[in-house]
Amino acid sequence: MPQGSFGEIRAFNDFTALASDVTLVAGVNDLPGGNGWAAISENEGTVAEIVDESGGVIQFTTDTADNDNVGLVAGPFDPSQGPVSFEARFKCPTVVTRQAVYAGLTETMALGTPVMPAEFATATMTYNGSGGMLGMVWDPDASANAWKAVCGDGGAVSNSGNYGANGTNATDAMVADEYDIVRVVLHPGGGGEVWHDEELVASGATGLTTSDLFYAVLMMENRTSANEELQVDYVAAKGIRDWTV
Repeated sequence: MPQGSFGEIRAFNDFTALASDVTLVAGVNDLPGGNGWAAISENEGTVAEIVDESGGVIQFTTDTADNDNVGLVAGPFDPSQGPVSFEARFKCPTVVTRQAVYAGLTETMALGTPVMPAEFATATMTYNGSGGMLGMVWDPDASANAWKAVCGDGGAVSNSGNYGANGTNATDAMVADEYDIVRVVLHPGGGGEVWHDEELVASGATGLTTSDLFYAVLMMENRTSANEELQVDYVAAKGIRDWTV
């Protein structure tokens, strides 16, 4: 039974707190304004405010080694207490063929040395970590680039009938300097929804254990030995507080 007035947990950052350039360190970093979100990175990276666009936009830039990454993380959240949702609006400003992006929920997240929850190479999805995940993947290592809804657990697909062993393709691809909106919802009963822009890409039973704890994450990882950029308009996540503990 609720013991207070704040049963819903919200993490939202619109990046309107102006910030000077910051160099990230490996692991967890504070963000301008914070608001429930932190920055994570493999090796170094940088954070800078974009001042020629309205509404608050922040840019993350990876370090220069292949497979360096940067990302935003909030949580963890407990889906068994009520729906957990993630939403972000973001873009890659220059190219979309040299960086992979994961947007959604993940149980496994090594905060000191973060790893992309899922990756797609040639024609195969790889589910990293031992925990559950539900989200969208863009990976230029694919033979044919496409946004893919993904659901996995224990290093393998979870409920391939609803989400596909190698993901389910969205209609629209990533376009340089054009915003994508990804929304992901995991319900207490194990049902899920994965949206890209206004399209419901995949939905239905996930097979995930909803008493597990999930992070909300938006991560970008380079696929060449060069730094890559991710610009974020906003990130949001919310869940329900566990009053039993």
